[in-house]
Amino acid sequence: MSNIKYLEALRELGNALDRLKEVLDEPLNVKDYVLDAAIQRFEFVVELFWKALKHLLLYEGVNITLPKEALQKAYAAGWLDNEQLWLDMMKDRNETSHTYKKNKALEIYEHIKIYYPEMRKSYEFIVKKFPVNN
Repeated sequence: MSNIKYLEALRELGNALDRLKEVLDEPLNVKDYVLDAAIQRFEFVVELFWKALKHLLLYEGVNITLPKEALQKAYAAGWLDNEQLWLDMMKDRNETSHTYKKNKALEIYEHIKIYYPEMRKSYEFIVKKFPVNN
């Protein structure tokens, strides 16, 4: 299999992580724009992360179809450090896409600030293992 899909997926993921960091660096405001942007960008990052893992696992000869399975296989491969935190991220991502209540959004926003360093650390590890500048 060509490595083009995983390279594209990692580049997109890196860009999405940068954009999430931008919004996390902004203070929450009265009109909730920052909160909404953070939630949306978090959803994008989680989606791109599992898809990148899927492409990387396929490149390694492991075929998966579900996000949770991608996280479990990536954890087993040593690409992710904290499996429970990643499963919590997936749970929060699913909640944000199915309901919008401000209190829940604020709770998940606080989680995202905890998740982001783990996401960045995992991304940096993965791009060292699978360089994006091929």
